[in-house]
Amino acid sequence: MEDFVEDIQQQNSQEEQAQAVETTEQVAEEETSITSEEGLAAMEEKRSIVNEDAEKHRKLRDELNNQTKEWKAKRDELNGQVRDLVDQAGKCREERDSYNQKVRETKELRDEWNQKVTALKEQLAPYRTEKAEEKDQVPLKQLKKQLQDLEYMQQTMPLGKDKENGIVKQISVLAKQIEEREKTYEQNDEMKGLVAQLREAKAQAETYHHQVSEYAEQAQAAHDRMIGFYEQADKLRKEADAAQAKFIECKQAADEEHKKHIEQIKSVHEMDKDAAAFKNKKNSVKKKRVDESGKKEAKEIFERFKAGEKLSTEDLMALQKSGYL
Repeated sequence: MEDFVEDIQQQNSQEEQAQAVETTEQVAEEETSITSEEGLAAMEEKRSIVNEDAEKHRKLRDELNNQTKEWKAKRDELNGQVRDLVDQAGKCREERDSYNQKVRETKELRDEWNQKVTALKEQLAPYRTEKAEEKDQVPLKQLKKQLQDLEYMQQTMPLGKDKENGIVKQISVLAKQIEEREKTYEQNDEMKGLVAQLREAKAQAETYHHQVSEYAEQAQAAHDRMIGFYEQADKLRKEADAAQAKFIECKQAADEEHKKHIEQIKSVHEMDKDAAAFKNKKNSVKKKRVDESGKKEAKEIFERFKAGEKLSTEDLMALQKSGYL
């Protein structure tokens, strides 16, 4: 027991020597505590402001991201329509080229029959000339020209009744002469065959000529449709390009807001670390005060012990906890 008392006395002496220093440190700690409490409040206020600012950037980022999605969807929709129009224009181009090919092919057939017509006329020319010379007649070609001139005069010029009747009579005479002349030609078997071939050749040439006109019209219609589709595609492509520009603009703005949000969140985390460090330090100071309070209480118990007072179990535990035992 004497050793225990001696240890306690030695410990008490050491504590008394440090008491003056501890008192000074306690005053400094209290002053620091006041300052730190004010700093913590300011830190929490600043944290609230920064966190609120971070939330604003987050909301704006999300709004811009939604706009980005909308512009992307519109761009894709417009580009899809452009592709459809270009496909339709391509089909029209193929249709136009197909008709143009038919035009070229049909023109060749028409030209072939026109060449046959020319050749047959050349073969018939000597027969007609011979017949005209045999009877000292006006050539059939000239008769037909006279008939056309009279018919044109009758249809286009104002005529008196007598003059018109005279022209009608001349037309009748010429028509009869031409008919008889042609019948005469057809009595010659060889000439008759050439005439039949000529009529067939003219009919074929005319048929192909009409087909050329029809194919050309269809080719032009397909070409016009193609141009219309391309014009619509160009218009929508411009709208798609504008949507793409807005998409990039919103995306860049959203990325910038996200960057600001992350920076503010990092600042909040740093403030949380500083606040946690301060609270740990504050708890450490508090624990130290509790320990000092315990030591003070233990010292008082020890003084009571020295004074001969009997110690309770709680007193002994307090001495043990404070390190006296």
